[in-house]
Amino acid sequence: MTVRQLKGGLATMMTGAAANQAGAAIGAHAFPLIGPAGVVAVRQVVAAAVLLPVARPPLHRFRWPQWWPTILLGLVFATMNISLYTAVDRVGLGLAVTLEFLGPLGVALAGSRTRTDLICAGGAGIGVYVLVLPHGDSDWAGIGSGALAGGCWAAYIMLNRLLGQRLPGLQAPAAAISVSVLLYLPVLVWLIVSGRMTGLALLFGVAAGVFASAIPYAADLIALRRVPPRYFGVVMSVHPVFAALAGLVLLGEAPRAHEWTGILIVVAVNVFGAVVRGRAEAGPSDAVVDDSAPASASSSASGPASAPSPGPRPAAIVAGPVGPPGDAATGVDPFSATCSGPHCRRRLPERGVRR
Repeated sequence: MTVRQLKGGLATMMTGAAANQAGAAIGAHAFPLIGPAGVVAVRQVVAAAVLLPVARPPLHRFRWPQWWPTILLGLVFATMNISLYTAVDRVGLGLAVTLEFLGPLGVALAGSRTRTDLICAGGAGIGVYVLVLPHGDSDWAGIGSGALAGGCWAAYIMLNRLLGQRLPGLQAPAAAISVSVLLYLPVLVWLIVSGRMTGLALLFGVAAGVFASAIPYAADLIALRRVPPRYFGVVMSVHPVFAALAGLVLLGEAPRAHEWTGILIVVAVNVFGAVVRGRAEAGPSDAVVDDSAPASASSSASGPASAPSPGPRPAAIVAGPVGPPGDAATGVDPFSATCSGPHCRRRLPERGVRR
């Protein structure tokens, strides 16, 4: 992998992250019209429309060991989105996304007892306290909704690790998003029958689905060909910052000084942890070659490990507002340098199927 490829892949991931948070902010404009549940329902339909034609999961061939985690993942999708959008409605986009961000960060920290991870855990706790600054007038329902979204994102990661061994490619998220759509069908029917699903509401909902699902999915497909897994945790750290900026620009939500401080502390903690873990777990295939140097020098410096990957590592769409986040469904645990899908360079033992 060359420096140019790496820069292009990182820029693509940043674009996907920005689109993801812009989509969440656009969806928030429809809250007065159809509520958070209506926005989630429309967005889930858009995500299914993108995923199903690509993955084409053979649902009639699924067996119970594949169905039960798929159903659970569909429930997680449904709960994660409604809890996050409820938090966005109550406490703002920046705070809501930062609280949700703690879920996958907690999964990464829970898997280790190193000094670095203990420091990160303590730093994250400090960041959350500074972010929220609990007091009598705090919107605990909104804060709780954001925390619930974080717990769902953690469950999403764990279920994807399991489904990564049972379903190939994008079949797991495609099947799971179908389950989630079925759960939200009554919401769509009620909105249509009651006349609340106006053209403007539908436009906002579809735009949220395109920006928060379709664009990040396409960006992941491109970036995963170029970016080693150890960079994902660092790039994922921009989501809370982009969420705060999207809330400021698109929703007029100006974070207070303590909220910016808390967001930056949480982001810095994750960047620190991701960099340390990435250096410890990086393999020869992650080597970056300076493409500005002569070819002979590059090849002698990097050796056979610098050869290009034989092919892309497919990504799965982020069904959550963050990247599931990406929306997090890339075949790579976004807060670890370890690849969790059978299409990654460091392949794990397969038992037939992947997320």
